[in-house]
Amino acid sequence: MPVTKLAHYSIRTLDLEKSCRFYERVLGFKQGYRPPFDFPGAWLYKGGDEGEYGTVHIIGVDPDNPEGLLAYLGDRKLPATGTGTVDHIAFLATGVQAMWDTLRAENIAWRDRTVPSLGLHQVFVEDPSGVTIELNFPAAEVAQLNIPGTAQTPNAVANGA
Repeated sequence: MPVTKLAHYSIRTLDLEKSCRFYERVLGFKQGYRPPFDFPGAWLYKGGDEGEYGTVHIIGVDPDNPEGLLAYLGDRKLPATGTGTVDHIAFLATGVQAMWDTLRAENIAWRDRTVPSLGLHQVFVEDPSGVTIELNFPAAEVAQLNIPGTAQTPNAVANGA
């Protein structure tokens, strides 16, 4: 099977607006073209390139009118929170200090970890549906910084400490 790369991932949510706001304001995605499906949703893109059909597809679940979603994607129970059997989704990123500032401004808790010997510093956050997002920054960005989770508790920086 000649798989070349991950195309996108989809999140089902009861709060489409809140989920879109998270992916746009915190992770920097932008809403773009989405086909006219018979159910609510949004396609979010990294930058302005709409040539690859988006990175994150947000699927709005309307419990009062589920017919379009059921017809297209099939029957599922209302979304549980979290990632289920998928543990997390990971992105490469730069600008860890700016991300910490954004998370603090948006009042979103996070956890920091540095991967031994790989040169990666990780920031873990959860989206409004409880999906864990891992952001991998170059460890050199935090080399001279007080890394949350070492001298401080993981949420100390998130809470403004």
